[in-house]
Amino acid sequence: MTTMHNHVPAPRLADARPVVPATGALTPLPLDDVRLTGGFWAERQRINGEVSIDHCDHWEQRVGWIDNFRAAVDGTVAETRTGREFSDSDVYKLIEAMAWEVGRTGDERLDARIHELAALIGEAQEADGYLNTRFGRPGQEPRYSDLAWGHELYCYGHLIQAAVARLRTGHDDELVAIARRAADHVCDVFGVGGIESVCGHPVVEPALVELYRATGERRYLDQATLFVDRRGHGTLPDIEFGRAYYQDDVPIRDAEVLRGHSVRALYLAAGAIDVAVETQDDVLLDAVEHQYRTTLARRTYLTGGMGSHHQDEAFGDDYELPPDRAYCETCAGVASIMVAWRLMLATGDLSYGDVVERTLFNVVAASPSADGRAFFYTNPLHKRVPGATADPDTVSPRALAQLRAPWFEVSCCPTNVARTLASLGGYLATTSDNGLQLHHYAQCEISTTLGDGRQVGLEVRTRYPEDGHVVLVVTQTADTPWELALRIPAWATGATVDGAPATDVARLWRVFEVGEEIHVELPVAPRLTAADTRVDAVRGTVAVERGPLVLCAESVDLPDDLQVDEVLIDTTVPLQDHGHGARASGWVVEHDDTSWPYGPPVSLPRSRQVDLVLIPYREWANRGPSTMRVWIPTAG
Repeated sequence: MTTMHNHVPAPRLADARPVVPATGALTPLPLDDVRLTGGFWAERQRINGEVSIDHCDHWEQRVGWIDNFRAAVDGTVAETRTGREFSDSDVYKLIEAMAWEVGRTGDERLDARIHELAALIGEAQEADGYLNTRFGRPGQEPRYSDLAWGHELYCYGHLIQAAVARLRTGHDDELVAIARRAADHVCDVFGVGGIESVCGHPVVEPALVELYRATGERRYLDQATLFVDRRGHGTLPDIEFGRAYYQDDVPIRDAEVLRGHSVRALYLAAGAIDVAVETQDDVLLDAVEHQYRTTLARRTYLTGGMGSHHQDEAFGDDYELPPDRAYCETCAGVASIMVAWRLMLATGDLSYGDVVERTLFNVVAASPSADGRAFFYTNPLHKRVPGATADPDTVSPRALAQLRAPWFEVSCCPTNVARTLASLGGYLATTSDNGLQLHHYAQCEISTTLGDGRQVGLEVRTRYPEDGHVVLVVTQTADTPWELALRIPAWATGATVDGAPATDVARLWRVFEVGEEIHVELPVAPRLTAADTRVDAVRGTVAVERGPLVLCAESVDLPDDLQVDEVLIDTTVPLQDHGHGARASGWVVEHDDTSWPYGPPVSLPRSRQVDLVLIPYREWANRGPSTMRVWIPTAG
């Protein structure tokens, strides 16, 4: 059922975007300049705004994370506090999602809820700016007594990001005042001459830079720079997983690849990029770009997911990418988008848009259920045993959730998805002094100002990625030439723009006319994909992709109660379109049970052919318990 909200007119908001670097090759568009008008992402954004944000609010009330702030005020928090040490941060991410949604839609009800939550949080803040419900009060451990695991600075980071969203959507209110007091406190306590350490979980670094960008207060940038430079010098204790777990093993300028806990590594990389851009530190920027590119080449799943270890939620070694044990935390997908987007803005390299698109469609979009009321925490590429349906009224263990669950003991992912979808318009396009760059082919309307002050606009008409036909209609233009740059995905062999072959980036430079149409054709026919042979976990298998979508086989589409591990794919038979997925020819394989599962090499016996239906990976498990796999053994 659609929830009806009252709306208030929103002013044009020049800075209403998730990332606002002072310099760089490209400038992101504010949310007010881009409006999703239909198609997959508009529907996901609608469900997020009408269902998922309220769902997260309901659960944070139900499990007591919001009440922790009330208990901090009335002095009972030491006895009654619920949730992990970082649960405050999920309240802040919820508020950030609300802030972007209010900025996007002018929703009065959500705006009032932000004020209500901010008033409660403000009461819990101490006079010197310290704010945390887990530490520092009678009966609790002292402030900053556990920087490795306590997450106090991490919580500040998400508070600050919520406040930045509020500022950038035109509201300099109590939430902003709370965050500024907290940021000032961080600078006082952890600045020069203060505690010379870092938080075990990065995120305060990009938050402080964004607060600097939003307020002009230089001390926030200086503090973020200090945190980045301190990392990697062994300020945190050695642990079972090593200091690489929280990137405190090697200075960031000396590292070769992202390592350790995936979300922590990616948040730190985002903060380091922000510091590098604002301080014009090209050496730091180059170092982080090299690490991220190496990670993409060696430690990233086909879906764009990152993290192959469950025990420490971490990157594995190079090419260690087992599909059934893929952790691929949803938050790592969000964090990877943050890094790729920042690198694209800084360098102007539009190929980072491929990473953003792949991760959005195959990790972020895979997490929420179709109705927006349940989520995946991890995103494996192979499910060997059908999972158990999650109880809609029960909190689920994050890594053990069999199917999408309504809430988790650690629920960082639902609120991360919510804030990303609410601000999604800010990732579609950019401008430069003389042009507009379109990075994603979503149905939308764009009206913006180039760096030199000229007004331009586009309407994007498309059903992409269901099909690859995109029509761009010029709705605003200038009487002098400007450039329209279109990202052509690396997979789009045979792409054309107005009938001419196009690869990498199609750059159209001319005097455009209002009403003029540009036709883009991106071949989205199903295609076979093989992995680098060094990815030993998937040797002898192939995956099927269709446009930007990774496809998978799911047992609910197989006859006779077959499971996906009983089927091979026949790569000699051409793939066919099937809805927005594909149809392949498969073989049922027969196994003989023996007392010892090893022996001389033999060909797998094949009994009969079957139709192998492949659906977008993001849709798996929406039809109930199933087995699933992305990488399918070949019948060759």
